[in-house]
Amino acid sequence: MIYDVIIIGAGPAGCASAITAARSGASVLLLERGRFPRQKVCGEFVSAESLTLLQSILAPKHQAVVASAPRISHARIFDARSELHAQISPPAASITRFDLDLALWGSCAHAGVESHDNCAVTKVEGCGPFAVQAGNGAFSGRALVNASGRWSELTSPQTRSRAGQQRTIGLKAHFREVSSPRTVDLYFFAGGYCGIQPVYFPEAGPAVVNACAMVRAEIATEIGQVLQLHPALELRSRNWAPLTEAVATSPLIFHSAEPVQNQMLQVGDAATFVDPFIGDGISLALRSGALASACLARFFRRELSLQDAAADYALEYRKRLAPIFTVSSRIRRLLRLPALVRRPAMSLLQHMPGLTAQLVRITR
Repeated sequence: MIYDVIIIGAGPAGCASAITAARSGASVLLLERGRFPRQKVCGEFVSAESLTLLQSILAPKHQAVVASAPRISHARIFDARSELHAQISPPAASITRFDLDLALWGSCAHAGVESHDNCAVTKVEGCGPFAVQAGNGAFSGRALVNASGRWSELTSPQTRSRAGQQRTIGLKAHFREVSSPRTVDLYFFAGGYCGIQPVYFPEAGPAVVNACAMVRAEIATEIGQVLQLHPALELRSRNWAPLTEAVATSPLIFHSAEPVQNQMLQVGDAATFVDPFIGDGISLALRSGALASACLARFFRRELSLQDAAADYALEYRKRLAPIFTVSSRIRRLLRLPALVRRPAMSLLQHMPGLTAQLVRITR
């Protein structure tokens, strides 16, 4: 059998692409190297702008994952000596990747997607049609969507060449907290930052937070070390009790967007890696995955060549999604400025909530 599209990776980007393609009538094969359910390094912040898309993708029996999620209406940014507040309007949702990925995986089955987990892809040949060698066999597809994440066998040579530079890692764990504000809190320190927000665990009650950090490896390699790097965070976390085992991931590499590689459409982190503190990673994954399959729809119906469909996706990606990465990189540079320059900027934002709200809006 030759599938209309093979999608590699069943995170939010891959599932959004698979469901969108299946609903258009395409035959879809979804391959995932891991096994569900699982924990992933992720801030678990789903911006309001993508909640409608998420609800439209989920099958009816999985809609509860959105309905039960805590809503986040404010953000707090803690520098070494200052604190900045920003309103998030409309509110975002906080959904664990354990629950989100499981709901999306189930929704793929509901949409008629042929899905295989515990099935690592070892080789891809061709540029349309594609021959894919995986753990449980060989497959052929007219089109291919790479949703395998920021680092895999499909990562481009250009991105791989950057891996030897400064090593940055991601760390995450869930903790019990006696009382958690309905805010997303970002604690910045030399060499990285840590984000804290409440999440919903049915078996653990409401007082659970996700601690997710991005940090240089020479600064910290464990989440417990990260919690000591900011005075306010150290004080807040003294009475926390671990709920899940910590997970880590690396390397984290920032690079220019690569929406297409050898006529393979790339979505989510496979296209590029957005600054996690922006809180739009899941949103960009869902949007890019759905966009890729929407651009392939005419190719599925044999009204357009794969080359033209890929070109359409690249154009739409750069128009709709790439500006978010540009803004996030500029904010990251601001946060890396020397304290004498950074603190006046933070003070200005603190006294101009309208400007702060605008910064939030342009990163959506």
